[in-house]
Amino acid sequence: MDRITADRRMFCIIGGLQGVSPAAQGATVTVRPPPVDSIKSKSPLFSSFDDLRAACLNLPPGDLKAAALAAERQRQLTKPPGSLGRLEDVVVWLAQWQGRSMPRLDRVDILVFAGNHGVTVQGVSTYPVEVTAQMVANFSAGGAAINQLARTVGANLHVVPLALEQPTADFTQALAMSEDAFLAAVDTGYNTVSSGADLVCLGEMGIGNTTAAAAIAAALFGGGGIRWAGRGTGVDEEGLARKRAAIDLGLARHAALLRDPLSSAAAFGGRELAAIMGAALAARQRRIPVLLDGFVCVAAVAPLAKLRADAVDHALAAHVSAEAAHRMLLSELRLAPLLDLGMRLGEGSGAAVAVSVLRAALACYAGMATFAEAGVANKPH
Repeated sequence: MDRITADRRMFCIIGGLQGVSPAAQGATVTVRPPPVDSIKSKSPLFSSFDDLRAACLNLPPGDLKAAALAAERQRQLTKPPGSLGRLEDVVVWLAQWQGRSMPRLDRVDILVFAGNHGVTVQGVSTYPVEVTAQMVANFSAGGAAINQLARTVGANLHVVPLALEQPTADFTQALAMSEDAFLAAVDTGYNTVSSGADLVCLGEMGIGNTTAAAAIAAALFGGGGIRWAGRGTGVDEEGLARKRAAIDLGLARHAALLRDPLSSAAAFGGRELAAIMGAALAARQRRIPVLLDGFVCVAAVAPLAKLRADAVDHALAAHVSAEAAHRMLLSELRLAPLLDLGMRLGEGSGAAVAVSVLRAALACYAGMATFAEAGVANKPH
């Protein structure tokens, strides 16, 4: 099995101190390996696609009672019903998946998984694969956009590189990952989620991964490269044509696997996408709400939704990115984005920005007076 060993992974934690004002919090930067039991386990969580499929189908529900109590409090606050729009909805969603009528965001974890892709040999990216490791070093040094955003919103940033020196296979020629390699990456993502988190934000870094994401979307929802391939990091017309052609070649080569979402994810995806799937699954099983970043993140969890329609009900789309196919993919999964800012960076950046929206929503919900407390009539004349 292609396991990820300690000497092949770096784990970066850029955390904010929990205080009253997230923007005023200090930041600490440490680099350390992940917990040993998440690397060297002799008994992987999922030993086969069948094991993983069973876990994806056996999911706990949210807490409807907590959600109902949160909705009732919203109706009692000093405002016309529904006047805060989706700020009201997201608090009810937090209550449902945290299982408490007064949600909290004391601990927000941003998990950024990094991987490299063999399909880049087809000329689908403007950047070489070496940039993935260089950006991981930049994350560690605190110099990337996600570092600044995580600090601003009071979130802990965890960056998990997965075998960057060993790109996946070129999916136009072979399976991107074997079953064992795919399951090992899923395990890594699953084990990275802490049960103590109040909210998990998922992000990624990987040269070539918009091609992998587009191929997964095409495998799951049809339409081929012309429907799903976008410009990613900024390819020109020739690069876009190569990207579409690579996706179509991969779809033809792996046509026999397209009926199975997990096999498709292994055939076309990357280790970081598999880890995102594992993290989303762990969050659902631990009843932790999730914010999804951009196109790649949503493509990574799409196989879960194909296996079970409500599998990502614990997740919100943080934003819709400028990547052309992201809006279509959100529509396929019935996810309404919180933000539309024209972002296309990745790194979990859109999810980090959306944390500020959730904090604003929760501040209103927790801090506003009820009509009874304020002595305000709660019905119009």
